[in-house]
Amino acid sequence: MDKNRQQPVLGILAGGGPLPGKVAEAAKKKGYSIFIVAFKDFAEPHIVSSWPHEYVRLAAAGHILNTLRQNNCKELVLIGPVKRPSFFDLRPDPEGVRILGKIGKALFAGDDGLLASLVRVLNEEGFTVRGAHEFLQPVYEGILGDVIPDKLALQDIAKGIKINKVMGELDIGQACIVQNELVIAVEAMEGTDAMLKRAKDCQQPGLGGILIKQVKPNQERKADMPTIGPKTVYNAHYSGLRGIAFEAEGTLLIHKDEMVAIANQKGLFLLSYNPVTFEQKYLRKEN
Repeated sequence: MDKNRQQPVLGILAGGGPLPGKVAEAAKKKGYSIFIVAFKDFAEPHIVSSWPHEYVRLAAAGHILNTLRQNNCKELVLIGPVKRPSFFDLRPDPEGVRILGKIGKALFAGDDGLLASLVRVLNEEGFTVRGAHEFLQPVYEGILGDVIPDKLALQDIAKGIKINKVMGELDIGQACIVQNELVIAVEAMEGTDAMLKRAKDCQQPGLGGILIKQVKPNQERKADMPTIGPKTVYNAHYSGLRGIAFEAEGTLLIHKDEMVAIANQKGLFLLSYNPVTFEQKYLRKEN
């Protein structure tokens, strides 16, 4: 018992999807004990049920903070998507009112401002917020799988990197789809999967477009890293795309081996890139 009490406890604030479980598994291997605060209506029972956990309403900040402290959580990870509720749906508890006051105008700003404020407030409350990427295996630069992007695809990726940078500076989204250097779709509040479905009927005949996904320039990496998984690959194939490019060491991959296997089967390339050096590395003109 004394040994367990000495183990650091990682509190995971869990939204939807499998990543809360992936972070828990990785943190356990690093010697952490785990406690999950599972957000009602978002966290998936089969993901959190095998770990010590408690379901809490999203805006019940007092309940959340008390639960974390009672379980000796010193470090926190925020992981998994949640849909931002409207102000009228928040119904904060008394402590939640205080926390919302500290977040202030950022509550009504874009994701970058809100998440940065949330991380700041949690730090002020005595917790250390860690990024999920600190526990999960990083994705290094290079090609994953058997399919190699051609020169046209590389040109589309270069265009997409520029588009994403501009969108990111305006806190709009993390991804776009480019085909023949034409922007077919950009991601906003609907998310990547919805954008992919929308792009199905927007492409020109011929070679399919490319999904390009990357971190926003001012993004809070401790709370909102770009994420792709097998579902992304399936949706990209369904929408007629021929490849996916994503930022190296800035993207979380769900079930990486399965992703690569599906991409190989469907004939899609997967390319992890450095947005700063991409053109120099892949599109440098020969003298």
